[in-house]
Amino acid sequence: MTPPRKPARGETPRPLIELQDIRKSYGGREGEGGAEGGSPAVTVLHGISLQLHAGEFVAIVGASGSGKSTLMHILGCLDRASAGRYLFDGRDVSTFDGDALAWLRREAFGFVFQGYHLVPSESVLENTEIPALYAGMPEAERHTRAVALLERLGMGTRLHHRPHQLSGGQQQRVAIARALMNGGRIILADEPTGALDSKSGAEVMALLHELADAGHTVILITHDRSVAAQARRIIEIRDGRIVEDSGGMEQPAVAVDIEMPDLQASRGGASMAADMREATRTAWRVMWSNRFRTGLTLLGIVIGVASVIVMLAVGGGSQKKVMAQFETFGTRTMFVSAQVASTRNPGAPLTLADAEALRMLPNVEGVAPYIEDKVVVRRGNIDHLTEGGGATIDFSPVLGWGVAEGVMFDADDELRVAKVAVIGQTVRKLLFADGQSPVGQDILVDKVPFQIVGVLAAKGANDGEDQDDRVVVPLSAATTRIYGHPHPTWIAVQVRDIERAQETAEAIEAQLARQQAGREVRIWNRVEALRVQTETARAMTLMLGLIAIVSLIVGGIGVMNVMLMTVRERTREIGIRMATGARQRDILRQFMTEAVLVTSVGGTVGVVAGLGIVVGLMLAGVPVLFSLAASVGAFGCAVLTGLIFGFMPARNAARLDPVVALAGE
Repeated sequence: MTPPRKPARGETPRPLIELQDIRKSYGGREGEGGAEGGSPAVTVLHGISLQLHAGEFVAIVGASGSGKSTLMHILGCLDRASAGRYLFDGRDVSTFDGDALAWLRREAFGFVFQGYHLVPSESVLENTEIPALYAGMPEAERHTRAVALLERLGMGTRLHHRPHQLSGGQQQRVAIARALMNGGRIILADEPTGALDSKSGAEVMALLHELADAGHTVILITHDRSVAAQARRIIEIRDGRIVEDSGGMEQPAVAVDIEMPDLQASRGGASMAADMREATRTAWRVMWSNRFRTGLTLLGIVIGVASVIVMLAVGGGSQKKVMAQFETFGTRTMFVSAQVASTRNPGAPLTLADAEALRMLPNVEGVAPYIEDKVVVRRGNIDHLTEGGGATIDFSPVLGWGVAEGVMFDADDELRVAKVAVIGQTVRKLLFADGQSPVGQDILVDKVPFQIVGVLAAKGANDGEDQDDRVVVPLSAATTRIYGHPHPTWIAVQVRDIERAQETAEAIEAQLARQQAGREVRIWNRVEALRVQTETARAMTLMLGLIAIVSLIVGGIGVMNVMLMTVRERTREIGIRMATGARQRDILRQFMTEAVLVTSVGGTVGVVAGLGIVVGLMLAGVPVLFSLAASVGAFGCAVLTGLIFGFMPARNAARLDPVVALAGE
């Protein structure tokens, strides 16, 4: 929008502010005073019409309850009229939305209140900078201007004092500096000397005179006629009506034009980064000033986040333990053995033909027949009773059991009935306690010499049985040189799809029944057991996680309650910020930042506490599995909790009416 046109010689200048039949009512709707269930409206202003020009020094005087403060609130765009027109530089203020009104308060007006209305948690310098912050003034420029204003007003030595460390006159000087921060083209002073002693009051009035002489438009609201007499124009208001107006002002020596922007375009204001920095700084200060309450609020978030990490770690550890137990002989492997013979069931042993038949079944990826029985191994003068086994070359891939040293016997060894063997870690320790490498060494297996070609990888114990206490030779050598029969003790069957494990087990039973009529077999369906236990562990982990999330939600409700309390306690601060130009989104961002900062700090402490507990459990031997995703997810949930549960209190704060907020306690 272009600047206002300068009036030509002899032409009456356009009023800066023009009120046309302004009315203000509170309560019920007019005309319903006698209606059943209705309440009469209380009318405070009765058709106020007034013109104010740039550069005037005007005093609006009236007794308490006359409506002068309400008129000031309407003039300063802190409140809206119930009826009538308010023209600011020729534009109807009733058409302005909340952001446009915030722009006017920020750029055109400077408020000096009787109660000073300084933000208690901010320093003198920070209070002064508030309007410039919402105007988007760069930090360095903002700081320089604020210091210059405060030094000009005699407050240069108290830049970092808090309001409670100042006298009333000093607080009013800070309020005047704040009013001038963005230019203060129009100074609205509401009873600026009412709470001051005579000396401080005289100093404040002298400052207002200086501002008026410098070309600022000064509107003084007072009940004191001696104070009003110092203005150049006096308007008396009584019972919501103007009863006297000295009028007839001389044109000021310095005219002040206010260039209004296109209010439908960008409204300017603080940048997102600057606003977030200020919101974070203010939020941290508020948290620190209420440390005990903040700590109690954080406790719920800390417990929630730590619970998520610990619960998921314990659940993951339990699941890992189950997997480790099954991985001894492969996670996709089931075992088939013949029923023990009895008088009622003569039984029939498994055969290598059975193994070949099972290999052809759907969903079977590998088959490994295995003969086992106790054998005595000897090296030198050391004898040891161990588990002997005969296996095919499918032993390693099907059981997932490779060698840690040397090699596994191959198909050529099996074809040649070679006397080669691989031994377990326990056998190695007993027979080769002298530290020699067993590979290439000879041992006796049931008095038959075998050459060691490899050492099996460690498996540990399973169901109390040491899986590493064994020696394995080619199946052909086991049947002819050790056991004297070709019947496998069991057949390991590796499946492709564990979801079809039960179906495959039933197919194995059916196939072996066809191979040998009346034969009964036992199938150790480890795959199905693994699937069930894995699902159970997963369900348990999920349940533990949900319990922890519930605690996070409870913590979030605590955050919401505290934020609602904070909004109520800081209602006046919200009004001060709105009076100095804060938009609704600025207030919303401020309180959302506080909620997120609370939960972020709680989330960080919770992550640290959770990790500490997990480490403690690990040292105590409890199976746990740390998950970075769980830690990040728990922290993210904490922040999300702040966003969700902080939104309603923040929205309530942003929707407060400025004049109502200023009157709050």
